[in-house]
Amino acid sequence: MDYELRESVPTPESFVALREAAEMGTRSVEAATQALPNTLYGVSLLEKKSGETVGMARVVGDGGCYFQICDVVVDPAHQGGGLGSWMMDAVMEFLTENAPETAYVNLIADVDGFYEQWGFKPTAPESQAMYLLM
Repeated sequence: MDYELRESVPTPESFVALREAAEMGTRSVEAATQALPNTLYGVSLLEKKSGETVGMARVVGDGGCYFQICDVVVDPAHQGGGLGSWMMDAVMEFLTENAPETAYVNLIADVDGFYEQWGFKPTAPESQAMYLLM
């Protein structure tokens, strides 16, 4: 395989660049520098040949009651080969081993039909996802 999956968060610069490449919404390097050390679990996907970070996924939360999967992204130039699934498999293994059975695990999906394979379901109509962008 031409990629390596590491159990670590990317650098703040790689974090920002990956989100921008995937048109996921801008985050600053300063905000990423503050946020990334607070990650409960993270994976980075590196292209072996170049050493470039081409994917990432994180779990944030309180470590007991609430876990949120976020920042799941593969650089568009590397999509389509199962790399996102590889990262999500690692995330789900972490959650299976570390999240209590009463934990609430959520995510906000930017794509349809991807996360269902791990058992995720829409919250509506029971609840509705909401956000506030500062």
